[in-house]
Amino acid sequence: MADYKAPLRDMRFVLNEVFDVASLWAQLPGLAEVADAETVEAILEEAGKVTSRSIAPLNRASDEEGCHWKDTVVTTPTGFPQAYQTYAEGGWVGVGGDPQYGGMGMPKAVSAQVEEMVNSSSLAFGLYPMLTAGACLSLNAHASEELKATYLPNMYAGTWAGSMCLTEAHAGTDLGIIRTRAEPQADGSYKVTGTKIFITGGEHDLTENIIHLVLAKLPDAPAGPKGISLFLVPKFMVNADGSLGERNSVSCGSIEHKMGIQASATCVMNFDAAVGYLVGEPNKGLAAMFTMMNYERLGVGIQGLASAERSYQNAVEYARDRLQSRSPTGLKAKDKVADPIIVHPDVRRMLLTMKAFAEGNRAMVYFTAKQVDIVKYGTDEEAKKKADALLAFMTPIAKAFMTEVGFEAANHGVQIYGGHGFIAEWGMEQNVRDSRISMLYEGTTGIQALDLLGRKVLMTQGEALKSFTKIVHKFCQANEGNEAVNEFVTPLAQLNKEWGELTMKIGMAAMKDREEVGAASVDYLMYSGYACLAYFWAEMARLAAEKLAAGTSEEAFYTAKLQTARFYFQRILPRTRTHVAAILSGASNLMDMNEEHFGLSY
Repeated sequence: MADYKAPLRDMRFVLNEVFDVASLWAQLPGLAEVADAETVEAILEEAGKVTSRSIAPLNRASDEEGCHWKDTVVTTPTGFPQAYQTYAEGGWVGVGGDPQYGGMGMPKAVSAQVEEMVNSSSLAFGLYPMLTAGACLSLNAHASEELKATYLPNMYAGTWAGSMCLTEAHAGTDLGIIRTRAEPQADGSYKVTGTKIFITGGEHDLTENIIHLVLAKLPDAPAGPKGISLFLVPKFMVNADGSLGERNSVSCGSIEHKMGIQASATCVMNFDAAVGYLVGEPNKGLAAMFTMMNYERLGVGIQGLASAERSYQNAVEYARDRLQSRSPTGLKAKDKVADPIIVHPDVRRMLLTMKAFAEGNRAMVYFTAKQVDIVKYGTDEEAKKKADALLAFMTPIAKAFMTEVGFEAANHGVQIYGGHGFIAEWGMEQNVRDSRISMLYEGTTGIQALDLLGRKVLMTQGEALKSFTKIVHKFCQANEGNEAVNEFVTPLAQLNKEWGELTMKIGMAAMKDREEVGAASVDYLMYSGYACLAYFWAEMARLAAEKLAAGTSEEAFYTAKLQTARFYFQRILPRTRTHVAAILSGASNLMDMNEEHFGLSY
C-alpha cells in the first residue's frame, strides 16, 4: 500500500479559498483569538506529519494482529499504545475541546481536517479519539460543573478515554426498550446494572481510565424514549485529589469478531451495580446523548471521506506504475513493455469517481463544519438559527451519503488493483472491510434517510430543505451568464428546482399513504447528496475558473478542479435520474407482496 500523504493543498483550497473560513472566525468571539491563519497552518502541517508517520504505518499490521481479549482485559495491536500516547501528547484528542478544561479550542472546520487525516491513516485507530471527543462534547454541554472539572481535563489530554454505551442485544435503533437500570443512592450517585453491546473502545490499554456514558432507566422512569437517563460511569473511581481509586464494577465480557476495523476494540460491557453519576436531568438522557451522537455522525461521514481519499491515493500510484496492455490510441510508454493502466478509459473512470467523491465530500464536510462553528460561537441569533437549520439538514446527508460513496470508492480501489486488490498485502481489501461499518453505526443509511426526509424535511414543511436550496439559488442567480461556468450553473439550477418539486410530490403521496416516506427515503437521501455535491463542485469550478483567468502559478491544480467538476456533472450527476424514477414509482412495488411470498423460491 502507498504511504499516506495528507492532502494539505486541497484542504487549504476548500478551507481558505472556497469557504474563506478565516473571515468567519474573525467575527466569532472565542475563535478570533485562537484560529489565526498562521496557527491553523501550523496545526495542519503537524497533524499531517503525526498521522502519516506515526499512525498510517500501523494500519495493515494492526489489522492482521487485531485486538485480543483475555479475562476482561483488552490488548490493542503492537504500536497502538505508543502511537496513541504520541497523538495525545500533541493535544490532538482535545483539538476542538473547551480551553477552560485544557482543550485547544479550535473550530470544527479545523478539527474536521485532523479527523480526516487520522481516519485516512487508520480508521480503526481514529475511533478511539473520536469517541473520546464526542463524550467530552456531551459532558461539556450537559454535565454538572463538578463532573466537568473532574473528568474533562484528563479526557482532553488523552490520559483518559471515553465511550458511548447505548446498544443492547435486543435494543439497537429502538433505545426506548433498553433494560439497563440505575438505582439512586443516598450519596447522590447511582448503581448502574445492565449489559451493552457493540461498544467501541469500551475496554483497551491506551489510557489510564475509560469514562463510559451509559443510557439507563431510573426505577420510576416513564416507558419508552422519554424514560431514558444518561450516566457517567468511570472504569476507575476518581479520588477527591484527582488520582485514580479502586476499580469500578464495570468489565468487558468479550470483544466482537468483525468484518473490519480489527484494531478497534468493539466490546460487550457488563455493568454490575457500577457507580455512576447522572449527566443532565433525569429522563432527559437521550437528548444529552444526541449531542454526542450528532457529533459522531459527522465524524462517521468524515470516515467515508477518508476511505475515499485513501483508496484514491493508493489507486493513483498503482495506476501510474502498473504496466498492462497498450493505450487504444497508440503507445504511451514506448520504452516499456506496456503502458501504465492509467491510460485506459475505464481506469480513469474509477479514478475520477474517487477523486470527485473525495474532493466534493471534503467541501461538504467543511460547509457543515462552518455551521457547527456558527451555532457554537456566534452571537447573531438569526445567523445561529439559520446555521442550526442547515446543520440539522446536512448531518444525515453527510453521514449517510459520504459513507455510501466512500464504500463505493474503496471498491473502485480494489478493482483498479485487479487481483492484487483482493490480496491482503496491498491493503485495498482492508479499506473495503473497514469502510463497510460506516454505513451501519451511528444510525444506518436507512435510519439517516428517514431522519432526513421524515423529520428534517416533511415535518418542517420543506423549510429545512429551503435552508440549503436558497443558497444554491443565490449562487445560480449570481453566476447567470458567467460563460466560464455555465455548463455547471444551468444544470444545477434545474436540479435545485426539481429538488423542491420532488419533495412536494413525496409529501402529497405521503398524505395518502405513510409508507411512501419509507419507500422514497434512501433514494431521496442519495439524490440530495448528489445535489449537494453538484453545488459544491460548481462553487469550486467557479473559483478555479477565476484563478485560471487571472493567471496562476498553479495552473495544473485549478485545471484539474475544472476537469473533475465536468466529470462529476456529466458522469455522476445523471445518477439522480434513477433515484427520481425510483421515488416516483411509489411504495406499492415494495409493499404489495405478502410476507409469506418472500420465501417461495426455496
